Amino acid sequence: MIRHSKTTGAKWLKLAALSGTILASCAAAQAETMAGALAKAYENNPSLNVQRAQVRITDENVPRAKGGWRPTITAQGTIGAVALNSRTPNVGGSNDDLFRRTIGIEVQQMIFDSGRTLNTVRASESQVFGARETLRNTEQSVLLEGVIAYMNVLRDTAVYNLQTNNVEVLQEQLRQTKDRFDVGEVTRTDVAQAEAALAAGRAQQSVAQANLRSSIATYRQVIGVEPKQLGPGISAEKYLPKTVDQAVALGLQRHPAIAAAQHSVDTAELQVKATEAQLLPDFRVSAGVSQSWDQTISGDRRTSASIIGTLNVPIYEGGVVYAQTRQAKETAGQARIQVDLIRDQVRQQVIATWSQLEAAKQQITAAQAQVEANQVALEGVREEAKVGQRTTLDVLNAQQALLNSRVELVTAQRDRIVASYGVLSAVGRLAAPTLGLRVATYDPKIHFEQVKDKWIGLDTPSGK
Repeated sequence: MIRHSKTTGAKWLKLAALSGTILASCAAAQAETMAGALAKAYENNPSLNVQRAQVRITDENVPRAKGGWRPTITAQGTIGAVALNSRTPNVGGSNDDLFRRTIGIEVQQMIFDSGRTLNTVRASESQVFGARETLRNTEQSVLLEGVIAYMNVLRDTAVYNLQTNNVEVLQEQLRQTKDRFDVGEVTRTDVAQAEAALAAGRAQQSVAQANLRSSIATYRQVIGVEPKQLGPGISAEKYLPKTVDQAVALGLQRHPAIAAAQHSVDTAELQVKATEAQLLPDFRVSAGVSQSWDQTISGDRRTSASIIGTLNVPIYEGGVVYAQTRQAKETAGQARIQVDLIRDQVRQQVIATWSQLEAAKQQITAAQAQVEANQVALEGVREEAKVGQRTTLDVLNAQQALLNSRVELVTAQRDRIVASYGVLSAVGRLAAPTLGLRVATYDPKIHFEQVKDKWIGLDTPSGK
């Protein structure tokens, strides 16, 4: 006959209650919420800051392109000594040492370039718009990574606690089994089974601890700080469309990856026009003034001024510009294909994440039913074991089944929350304003307005 003390039952009930919900698996005193963690990621994540810097770099293409409309001013100066020695038959000769100096300034202004600069400027602006959409997509990715990191820590903490308490239960189980073996109530086989179960429980505990450490490291990488008492995970389902068809339509309309690809098409098509303009005439005016001394004889002084208009009409450029134009057209064609590819990817992502969300909901329902059934089964096996109808192995198997179902419930609860944010990202709405994060929203337009018409200056708007 196998007897089980109230202590063992109480510990197992404690173990069973630990994962009643992942959202309450940490201490009640919450030092960090999901919204707070995502706000830290939004402000400090290196990947996001790198992309913000990339947008600022792209902004500078616009004033560079506008340089084609602006004058170029060049100052020149020469200085040197010249020794002249001349001889003329029947006349004689002369020696003269000259100290020649020249200073001058020249201004060149493009008047007409067949639209090359105009299309280059427009292409640069399209690059800026595309970079902003890429930034928005990166923000989505970082926030989703933050959600995953947050929920993984919660899940792995709950699983580790379950495994730790399971080890405590198994230790108590082994102690009682040994006591009963000493008085002849069970055999050596029962002791060995309890020892094996404890060893397996410790192995599972070690795996859970390793997974938790890995999740903590990832959390530190994404959020920027070590996780401390984390609050409940909150689903994003209230922000989602009602049906998968609505979600697909919204994703195709609003996803930043599609918008970025469309801007790439605009950029490529404008680049075709800018390249073709190299085969067309351009007209520019140059004006200059110079002052020179000692050019022919010592002491002379000359002043000259000029204004010249130059018309360039390309006849043949060796085929280089023709090849560049054809290449630009192929690039534009590739960009158009890329838009279709990204649309298909967004559609697939929306449907996949929506299916994951629905599956996670069903898994939670099934896991909850499984937990309840396994808990009833464990209590029944324990009672049957008291009258000798069940063995130690039966009790251990029932305990393991309940533990596994608890872990599955924790995992399903984590998956539901992560999948909800996955859908929100797939439809292009995972952003700080949508989630109501208490952060100063980064506005890429500010830097663009600061530099788009800048004519001169080495310092960036930040003062670097």
